[in-house]
Amino acid sequence: MWKEIVAAEGPYDFDRVLDRLSLDPVIFLNKDDRFVKVPVVIDENPFVIKVQAVGSIMNPSFEISGSDESVKELALKAVQRIFQWDFSLHTLGLHFQSTNIAEIFRQHAGTPIVLEFNLYSCLMKCIIHQQLNLAFAHTLTKRFVTTFGYQVDDVWFYPKPETIAALEYEDLKALQFSGRKAEYVIDTSRLISQGKLNLSELDMLSDEEIMKKLIKVRGIGPWTVQNLLLAGLGRPNLFPKADIGIQKAIQKHFNLERKPTSEEMDQYSKLWAPYLSYATLYLWRSIE
Repeated sequence: MWKEIVAAEGPYDFDRVLDRLSLDPVIFLNKDDRFVKVPVVIDENPFVIKVQAVGSIMNPSFEISGSDESVKELALKAVQRIFQWDFSLHTLGLHFQSTNIAEIFRQHAGTPIVLEFNLYSCLMKCIIHQQLNLAFAHTLTKRFVTTFGYQVDDVWFYPKPETIAALEYEDLKALQFSGRKAEYVIDTSRLISQGKLNLSELDMLSDEEIMKKLIKVRGIGPWTVQNLLLAGLGRPNLFPKADIGIQKAIQKHFNLERKPTSEEMDQYSKLWAPYLSYATLYLWRSIE
């Protein structure tokens, strides 16, 4: 068993992180004790890493612990990336304090972008969540993970691409997947397991290159790619203008009689770069 204390720059509101993560029914966490157990795959082996807040919003620190000392450095790197502790939310707040959404940033100060635990699970989640209300999307995701994934120390790991690639479409339709969604999930997993789609190389590509590469895959459109870029890769300057939640948040914040046009959204967001992803996150939060 190993333990390590990691400090981050404040403000960083881990309790808000846990609130958000608690919406996902397959994540193991405890809000009272302020911890989450993160499923991490290193060299194709599963490890459970516990991340527990031991500091405050303005002086955040975390106790990271795991069972295998040999993967400690890689595990620490993985959770650092997931929770984005090297990104300055203080600098972010300063950037937005002179913009037209300064009030939203004051209300939600210290809210970080937290990445999905790995890229394959993020892509599967994005495909499953397409065009569904959030409650049913989480139900389907839970069925997918608990039926075809596996547990280590009571923590669920998403299934491997090879596991899903070997399924028949009927296997997912039995869980209430639509026929098309079953095809998208299985066919994409087959491309990954066959080496025709390499998720590990995406981090080296630009946003535009990733968009061009992924929208060629049947069942993956711009919305899915943008969500993968934001929640899977943590790209800081994404603004999914077609997202209904973003449109609603802008309509509410600027007291518009109707949803904004694409041109109006460009106008409102002029001063938000290079942190459009954070503007997106905070706008979502403002209507939740």
